[in-house]
Amino acid sequence: MEPAHQHIQLTSNVAGLCILTGMGLVSTAFPAEALQKLRNGNLGIGHTRYSTSGNSELQNCQPFVVDTLHGEIAVAHNGELINAAALRKKVMRHGVGLSTSSDSELITQLLALTPPMEEVDAPDWVARIKNLMTETPTSYSLLVMFRDVVYAIRDPYGNRPLCIGRIVPISKLQSSGGGEGDTEGWVVSSESCSFQSIGARYYREVQPGEIVQISKHGVKTLSIVPRPEGDVPAFCIFEYVYFARPDSIFEGQMVYTVRQRCGRQLAIEAPTDADLVSTVPESATPAALGYAQQLGLPYVEVLCKNRYVGRTFIQPNTRLRQLGVAKKFGALTDNFAGKRIVLIDDSIVRGNTISPIIKLLKEAGAKEVHIRVASPPIRHPCYMGINIPTREELIANRPEFQDIAGYIGADSVKYLTVEGLLSAVQGGLASLHEKDEMISSNNKLSRRVGHCTACLTGKYPVELEW
Repeated sequence: MEPAHQHIQLTSNVAGLCILTGMGLVSTAFPAEALQKLRNGNLGIGHTRYSTSGNSELQNCQPFVVDTLHGEIAVAHNGELINAAALRKKVMRHGVGLSTSSDSELITQLLALTPPMEEVDAPDWVARIKNLMTETPTSYSLLVMFRDVVYAIRDPYGNRPLCIGRIVPISKLQSSGGGEGDTEGWVVSSESCSFQSIGARYYREVQPGEIVQISKHGVKTLSIVPRPEGDVPAFCIFEYVYFARPDSIFEGQMVYTVRQRCGRQLAIEAPTDADLVSTVPESATPAALGYAQQLGLPYVEVLCKNRYVGRTFIQPNTRLRQLGVAKKFGALTDNFAGKRIVLIDDSIVRGNTISPIIKLLKEAGAKEVHIRVASPPIRHPCYMGINIPTREELIANRPEFQDIAGYIGADSVKYLTVEGLLSAVQGGLASLHEKDEMISSNNKLSRRVGHCTACLTGKYPVELEW
């Protein structure tokens, strides 16, 4: 995903830190000649995403780099601290000045603080990281680079994804053989789908609360910080619904497979009489295939997507989102003229995207257009790293939602239930965990499985602090 208001920075360790910063699309912010200055490094971290906490401007670009008593550290952060405002005041009371509005700078400054028991010449990074984790429960996946080591950290709730890959010889990449002895290097990413393109193979996830050290000696777990007693993990369920690429792996299962299960469950909960099933490309395609298979209906493409237009969800205003929709799709008229269509979408956020699509299909000859949504209505903002709109902007909270079919021009609209979504996601996890020899009872399994559904239910995994 390369949104136009994204900001990026790459950092490489070359007997010190070499920093490259830019805003915009990765391909334009970092042309090949600009990357030449990073070639001599033997390790590095980078960051690319839209802003949630803090303004979208160059000074908020990550990774953040600060000089400590023991040398420079660089920090990349995915997520959003739920107690950023309180932490900001606390850091300032310690006499630390802040130069940005980003909560990620707070993380960097907290890591730079020397723990009381630390020896003068030996930085205790486990103690520093644990100190950070006691200050804020969620949401963060972090990479911290110091000298010749990278630390990969995931908050105890595991809200944001983080996984590790092995760089292997090209000759071993397409085969299942080869152990850790074949490893030429280690990589860490939010999504495993990035590994294949750089000659890496998925190794494992960073577990919730885990502090992993990655160095020339390999991967080593230094500590696992537990959640409060009784709390379950809270991995963002919307990664499965929309954000992740379908070939990514989370919690041991492929996103594509989960989305297919969502489609099958949707067909069970909300069937309809129709001639064909189709989708709003492309993230809803697996759900549409699952829906079609469950009902025995043909899956047929009805929309042609312009691949050169980015996601409308993250455009900064309504006019740009609407213009994006107008440029984004073309109708494959011969496939559906005079027929009843079930159109599967992965989610409806504001309702600006789906309405012109329905209008396009009906003007092109569709007899009926029934909308089925492979996730529940989004009703609540996210305060943990996803740029979901305000409560007032969400279509599920507006008066129009009482007759959403009439409002968007569809013949009917039905959503997957929260229970159905959880069943589709966690059903696969249950079968995976049954094979895990470390889990011998249902009680242990229940502590391993848990997802954040706050944007759907308003039940946040931790108490929010303002």
